Amino acid sequence: MKLEAFSKKQIIVLSWWAKGSNYENYDAIICDGSIRSGKTVCMSLSFILWAFYKFNGSAFAMCGKTIRSLKRNVVTPILPILKSLGFNCKQKFSENMLEITYQGRTNLIYLFGGKDESSASLIQGMTLSGVLFDEVALMPRSFVDQALARCSVAGSKFWFNCNPEYPGHWFYKEWILKAKSRGAFYLHFTMEDNPSLSNSLKERYKRLYSGTFYQRFIEGKWVAVEGLIYPYMSEQSAFCDIPKENFSKYAISCDYGIVNPTSCGLWGEAGGIWYRIDEYYYDSRKEGDTRTDEEHYEHLCRLIGNRHISSITVDPSAASFITLIKRHGKYTVIPAKNNVVDGIREVSTALKRGDIKICKNCVNSIREFSLYRWNDTANKDTPVKENDHAMDDIRYFVTTIMTADADEEPFFAFAASR
Repeated sequence: MKLEAFSKKQIIVLSWWAKGSNYENYDAIICDGSIRSGKTVCMSLSFILWAFYKFNGSAFAMCGKTIRSLKRNVVTPILPILKSLGFNCKQKFSENMLEITYQGRTNLIYLFGGKDESSASLIQGMTLSGVLFDEVALMPRSFVDQALARCSVAGSKFWFNCNPEYPGHWFYKEWILKAKSRGAFYLHFTMEDNPSLSNSLKERYKRLYSGTFYQRFIEGKWVAVEGLIYPYMSEQSAFCDIPKENFSKYAISCDYGIVNPTSCGLWGEAGGIWYRIDEYYYDSRKEGDTRTDEEHYEHLCRLIGNRHISSITVDPSAASFITLIKRHGKYTVIPAKNNVVDGIREVSTALKRGDIKICKNCVNSIREFSLYRWNDTANKDTPVKENDHAMDDIRYFVTTIMTADADEEPFFAFAASR
């Protein structure tokens, strides 16, 4: 991997711990800011260089939301750089550990995922000389606190890296706003601090976001969400006619409800774009009658017609409906990934890039797009739980069938018998 010239802020990150630095006496460094700002690579490289500058035969931790995201965002990019600098790196996959040697010194880097409250138990009992948190704002406080408590070796330091979230987030309130009192050195990054990013790429990233997500991911601000979740989808011009060309494959996404509405979308792929070409939407309150699982399944089959469906993804809480589809043995059913805010981000990006398009005949989706709002009275990012059923099934489609980005644990598909 070729290293470009570093920006001024990147150089500070690379050397803040070195003898003679103005910042060497700090216990921690915090880098936040926009996406693609160059903070992750220089943070992880600096972390390794510091570890070998200060220690030999010690254990350290690198933490991400999941092991997979940590390997993708940090480990994979940093290993070629380390090897080019003369480090010998051995990956021990069964132990989620890196054994790194340089000029007679060897240190161990353990990899951890901190995706939920139970993750804190994974790191208990260890003795560490330092820890790096990639995307710390996506981790629960219990995990972070437990990892910090493991750093009991003299001279240990903490490294935090993240993109902004909502201003009530625990990390913003307890670490960024209190950086000085906690002995932490704070640096804010923008895309201008990444010399390897061309102007055309900067403009492309800016086009992918709007509203709150633009303020967070492009401007790097800790701001609260408000208003419509997809404001650019409130005009009729945002929707398209059903394409006339043949579709290469089809899929179904479903948000299942008994009292609440059931929403199912039929998706077809043409020219690398997924189109929502039809939908089934049943609101039992509005209709004055509930439908059974079997009745919903019958309408789902009518929506599909004689098309070959690659898979159906369903709200994971709809266990009875998933079981019914499996029992009929006609279609492959996949419980959907259901991280709401992450999913909204993925849907927003897919809509902005044109990876998915909503056809004009999907009237319930269009109606919900114009009403789906953030809950501005909550103390965290959360949508109002109204007019969200087509919105949920669209999110299931993007996160589970279309992107399947592997950030979470692998999902299980129940295949139809052949």
